Amino acid sequence: MFSMYAEEPFTVEPVKIVSPHNHQSRETPDLTPRETQAEVSYINECCGLSLSPLEICSMLKRMSYTASQSRASPNLIDIQVPPTRADVLHQADIMEDVAIAYGFNRLPRSFPSKSGTVAQPLMINKLSDIIRFEAAMAGWSEVMPLILCSHDENFAWLNRKDDGNTAVKLANPKTLEYQVVRTSLFPGLLKTIKENKGHSVPIKIFEVSDVAFKDLSLERKSRNERHFAAAWYGKNSGFEVVHGLMDRIMLMLKSAFVIREEGLDGVGRGGASYWINEVNDSTFLPGHAATIHVRISGKDNLIGIFGILHPSVLEKFELK
Repeated sequence: MFSMYAEEPFTVEPVKIVSPHNHQSRETPDLTPRETQAEVSYINECCGLSLSPLEICSMLKRMSYTASQSRASPNLIDIQVPPTRADVLHQADIMEDVAIAYGFNRLPRSFPSKSGTVAQPLMINKLSDIIRFEAAMAGWSEVMPLILCSHDENFAWLNRKDDGNTAVKLANPKTLEYQVVRTSLFPGLLKTIKENKGHSVPIKIFEVSDVAFKDLSLERKSRNERHFAAAWYGKNSGFEVVHGLMDRIMLMLKSAFVIREEGLDGVGRGGASYWINEVNDSTFLPGHAATIHVRISGKDNLIGIFGILHPSVLEKFELK
């Protein structure tokens, strides 16, 4: 460390930064240990051990932690992380240090009787691949734009307002193009069409990917959602083309279309059915947008929206 070359080796003196303009005067560096907790059951399960809380605390002290059994629960350990350990972000990092202190070579080897590595796709990924396959077979091209976009592209350019509780914002964005994590797939699709509008029309593209939303109830204060979106760009609106793609995907998902005007009660396999309702949304042309509703096991859900984009949205993305 550089402090070995100081007048008094291995010492650090704090410096007070006075910031009268924002009233955030502070002393730096802050050498106060960070307090956190780790679960005894989690550490033992990951390492394949059956250590007591006192044994875990003893091993953590060997790794420069200050640890003691929590008074709140016998399954918790109160830990003080030294300021030199900026790499400790989660109890998984603490578990790794316990394994190092115990000795990697001494850890029990239980493969394959206790292995949990079964080669099986997550259901959300399997569903995403099915939708990708059907959209591609219908003649649409998949695109993969960036998940970051500018604040205006995510809100103002789509005629939407930011309530401050929806989008995950970057603290120090390097450029104006990467300010927030997208809450919709529309900006990426429209920017892709903008950069390729010199190609022959119609342009039919789709994307199946994640968007992010603020969620203060979760540990990381945000959550991901898997969305599907498609865009059609040509000499006419293409409303019926997008409607047809939606019908094809819903048919593939065994959902029957309900036509209430004719009094038909369509029911698909497993009792799934869907219908559309006219809606006025600022992103779309008035009178030319509809919401998509699905009923599964007697429960109604709003799952999407489609329509003809508003001229002001097309103008912002230079698609007039």
